[in-house]
Formats: sequence, structure tokens, C-alpha cells
Amino acid sequence: MQCERCKAELPPNAIECPACGAPAPQNIEGFENTMAIQHILKTIMEKHGSILINDPTQFVSMLNDYLNSYDKERRLLVNAMRAGVLKNMVKEEKTNREYALLSAKSYMINELFVSDNAAEFVLACFTYTLGWPYQSSMTKKQETEKPKEEEEDKKADNTPKLKIDSKIFKTSDAGRFRLARTVTIPEGFTKIDSFCFDRFSFMRSINLPSTMMAIGDYAFSECKNLKGIELPEGLRVIEQGAFSQCGKLAMIKIPRGILEIPDNTFEFCANLSVVDIPNTVSSIGVEAFSGCEKLEKLFLPDSVKFIDKNAFSYCPELTIRCYVNSYVHKYCLTYNIDYETVAAGVGLKQKPI
Repeated sequence: MQCERCKAELPPNAIECPACGAPAPQNIEGFENTMAIQHILKTIMEKHGSILINDPTQFVSMLNDYLNSYDKERRLLVNAMRAGVLKNMVKEEKTNREYALLSAKSYMINELFVSDNAAEFVLACFTYTLGWPYQSSMTKKQETEKPKEEEEDKKADNTPKLKIDSKIFKTSDAGRFRLARTVTIPEGFTKIDSFCFDRFSFMRSINLPSTMMAIGDYAFSECKNLKGIELPEGLRVIEQGAFSQCGKLAMIKIPRGILEIPDNTFEFCANLSVVDIPNTVSSIGVEAFSGCEKLEKLFLPDSVKFIDKNAFSYCPELTIRCYVNSYVHKYCLTYNIDYETVAAGVGLKQKPI
């Protein structure tokens, strides 16, 4: 496959061209026509200019014309466009692109109530149109035929796999970063030790390695100025109170593979407003989100089968989105929490008065 901009050869599963930095097309699981639609959207933008971003009516008209052969995908993109998803992405990107993407996905799931992979499809299309490289968690991997020699080498490779405790980043390692605003943990570390960055008040952001598999209890507690943290896809464990009292933390995307949000994980994160919870999470512990005053809407998948009764205490603006008759729905009824439900193929239903 070649880059549309510079015609350089793209490596398998690349998210951007190594030669010019242009985003690489990608197919999203369940949407086999993603790359074809990305190409069409890019053509529309090149022909008619970025003015279309601020003119949703004209853009919708063009989507209806150009994508008439892709009914399912066209409807998704039209609804997202009418809801201002693309326009808001461009506006919020000026401050923080990561936040813009996570906010857009959260909005589509919570407000438009589309599925996780449908939201990923829209993001893959819109980011490609804007020229932003995007790493989707639901990209359908390209299958490439491996040479026989490579397969034999793989069989002969006896390199031990990483384990959670293979290489722990300890409080002694963190000490030299106590006055730093940005912290980068090198590749190879697999776990952050308990209380490792506790009360690091100068820290604004931290970069975690792709090898990171676990975050210890209270590892980032009372990091008062921590605003940005991207959790790697390989993360499998977040322990108790890991981000408690991170007062400026505004968003968090929990990776697929996390099974539990334990006790006090995000308690008193007063500015936390965007949370993306995957459908691998099955339980939410005691006061996990207690005191998250700005948390207004949260979608909980039907994989969740246990929520502590105080998990969302002191969240005055919270409305939980869930599937009708799910455990989460019954939990909201039991503890008198505002909710909105949806059934497959049905629009949102407001909580009865």
C-alpha cells in the first residue's frame, strides 16, 4: 500500500507515512469499507476546502452524494457531522489533540449512543480527512504472508515474555523527577510501584512505556497538577487509589484488557469529566469515582457486573448511560442514580419522572 500524499510504500499496520507523516488508511473492525471511505472524504476535502468543516449542511449534502453506496457508514458520518463532532474536534485540537479525540469518542458513545467500534470508525474517517495520524484500538490488522525462515526463527525464539513484575519502576527511580513537570518512564519497565509518585505536585504529564502492565496502589495519588496521562494498550492492572485526588486530571481512557476499577481509583478527581471505560471491565470498587464533581455523563458497558453502592458518591451531575435491563440499569434503579438506557437498535430513553 502506498501513501496517498507522497506515494511512499507504507509498512504493514502503519498509522502514518514514515516519509511525509501523512496518516495511513486503516480498516476498522466491522467496517470493511473504512479505507475506501477515507479516500472519498479526503477527495471531498481537497476539492472543496476546509470551509466544509464549519458548514455541516453542505458537508452532509456531499456525504449523501458521494457515499450513497455505503448506507450504514454514510448515516453514521452524517449524524456525527450534524452533531458537530468534526467541528468540535478541530476546535479542541488547538488545545490538546488527545483530549479532542477522547472527548469526541465519549460524546458519540454517551450522547449519540453509537457502539465503540462505530465511534472508532467515525474517528478514523474524520482524522484521516483532517490529516491527523490516528491509532485506533480497533484497527483490523493487515495479514501478511511471512517467509518460512521467519516462521522458523519465531519458533526458535526462546526469549521469555515480560511479566508484570519483570521490571518495577520504584520510588527511588522516581526521586530524581520530583521537581520535573514532564516525566518519561523508559521502555522495559512493566510496573509502577506503590506510592511511587505520591504527592509529586510539580508533575503535569507523564509518558508511560508500551511495556507497562501495572500501576501500583496510590502510585499517582495527590498529584495535584497532573493533567495528561495516556495509558498504554498493554496495561492490565490498575490498583487501588492509583489516581486518587489528582485534582486537575480531566480525562482518562482505560485500555481494553483492564478487568477492574478498584477502590478509590479516581476519588476526588474534581475535574475529571471524560472517562472511557472498555467492555472488559467487570467491576467498579468502593468510592472509585467518589467526589468527581464534573463527571456528568458516563457510559458503562454491560460487561460490568458489580458496582459498589458508594462508587459514585458525591457526583452531583452524573447521569449513567447503560443498556436496558442490564446490571448497571438495575444498579441505578436500586441506588436512585440518574440514568439513560438504550436497547439494541433503539434510541435513548429518558429516565421516567
